[in-house]
Amino acid sequence: MAHVLIADDDPHIREVLRFALVRAGHTVVEAADGREAIACFHAAQPPFDCLLLDIVMPEEDGLEVCRRLRATHDTPILFLSSRDDELDRILGLEMGADDYVTKPFSPREVVTRLKVVLRRTQRGASTPPAPVPAAIHSGHLRLEPETHRCYWRERELVLTVSEFELLRVLLASPGRVFSRDALTDQAFGPDHHITDRTIDSHIRRLRRKFAELGADPVETVYGVGYRLSVP
Repeated sequence: MAHVLIADDDPHIREVLRFALVRAGHTVVEAADGREAIACFHAAQPPFDCLLLDIVMPEEDGLEVCRRLRATHDTPILFLSSRDDELDRILGLEMGADDYVTKPFSPREVVTRLKVVLRRTQRGASTPPAPVPAAIHSGHLRLEPETHRCYWRERELVLTVSEFELLRVLLASPGRVFSRDALTDQAFGPDHHITDRTIDSHIRRLRRKFAELGADPVETVYGVGYRLSVP
């Protein structure tokens, strides 16, 4: 089971989520604002397996917390927000969140989405994960699944879990064009809660990270999907 941080300024929401998560077997720590969330994150022992972040919080909002943590950590993040605007959802995903749940929500839905996100990381699994290769290479690109590291010309890119899984699928078949559905199924499994727009947001963020290193190996095939072209 998982060690989860809930950051929300509404004590009732924290109480409801805590009850649902503890009932599902998880351990929970609460934070009432963004600053407290960051302090709890860095002090946690053992480290958190997932963060549930409200977007609108005092001190520092959820987007700022996500931005700061994503600079150095890939811990899965689910946003909780009363904002039901598509642009807000896209912004949250492009900041590095793995999923987005709109208030009001069912606690059961949050528990289910958490389960799906945790499955991607293979944390808290009851059985050992299947053996994975020490590294996957193609041209200047190298992925190390065991350590969750990515390198371009020996310079490291810090990737979220979702970004890493998408790149892993593309790297397994360089040059192959993946539709969004095929890419999503192979990266996250058939029981995911992920839309095409979510995939597009993750890919845009991934490409921005490559662009910072002067590279652009992920290509958009308009009307079809994406492929990896590695020199």
